[in-house]
Amino acid sequence: MGIIVNGGNARSNAMRAIAASKQGNIEEANQFMELASEDLNKAHRIQTDLIQAEARGDKAEISLLMIHAQDHLMNAMTVKDLAVEMIHMHEKISNL
Repeated sequence: MGIIVNGGNARSNAMRAIAASKQGNIEEANQFMELASEDLNKAHRIQTDLIQAEARGDKAEISLLMIHAQDHLMNAMTVKDLAVEMIHMHEKISNL
């Protein structure tokens, strides 16, 4: 559940960052991106722990919940990457 919660929070904060940058609030957007990074780091740590456990021989059950968690994490990472680009675009546009 930690991957789902933190991944969802990261995605939400990245989307908030895009909205803030669209309004010209680049500083606020950057603050949301920092939060998104923190959330992603938390989710990634949980994922890394699971991977390391499996490498030690502690097999994790592949469940619909686990697949959903991984999907959430990858989606959040993609949205965050795109948010960085969109914030830069909005910043450039507002400086014209």
